[in-house]
Amino acid sequence: MLALAAIFYAVASWMVAPGFYDGFGPTQPYNWTCPPPQAGANLKPSSGHLVIKVIDGSSDPNSAFTDDGQLVIGFLPGAFMVDGKTSITVDVTPLDSCPQPPGVRFVTNVYDVKASAPLDPQKSANLVLIYSNLEPDPSDIYQAPAPDGPWTKLPRSQQGQPFTIVARTTTFGYFAAGYPATSAPPGAVTVGGGQLLPIIVAVLIVLVVLAGLPLAVMRRRRSSRGKDA
Repeated sequence: MLALAAIFYAVASWMVAPGFYDGFGPTQPYNWTCPPPQAGANLKPSSGHLVIKVIDGSSDPNSAFTDDGQLVIGFLPGAFMVDGKTSITVDVTPLDSCPQPPGVRFVTNVYDVKASAPLDPQKSANLVLIYSNLEPDPSDIYQAPAPDGPWTKLPRSQQGQPFTIVARTTTFGYFAAGYPATSAPPGAVTVGGGQLLPIIVAVLIVLVVLAGLPLAVMRRRRSSRGKDA
């Protein structure tokens, strides 16, 4: 059976056009706080720190990000309510635990994003989270004032690059990407590290071959009877 599966997998892979998988996988392995069993070797996720200048009472445009690039949050000019400050600090810290609140299934680390000044509600920040192809695709980014919640879904922003999810926020707190636990996980068929597509194609090939066997046997029997006559 293993040999048969290998043959069908090779046929399925050959049927996929060259370059089909190019750009469909994350550029580097995801750094997990709580790695899934299939993750293998793992590095701990990184934190990030940013100092934003305030000039003439307005904060500069800038982006805070973790050293491994798994979270990026961008700020517009004047995004902060500076209240006389000459600079704004932003800190991003991965949570050292992995909460799974009721009704939500997180597929990324949970990150704590703090700043020394609040955001202007009229100038929301753009938040980007990278996720792994070892878990189902998230449908939304969730935010909470504390690790134990309550967690609320953020408005989705424009479509991001592969293996990224984008949302907008006007407040800081804890952030993670996931999907409703009561629904089927989105993106169940992945292309990349899992490479489930060739396997699915291989299964379809097997079904087609098996479906055609009775017809082939019938034709062979008819041919044999014709020769005997």
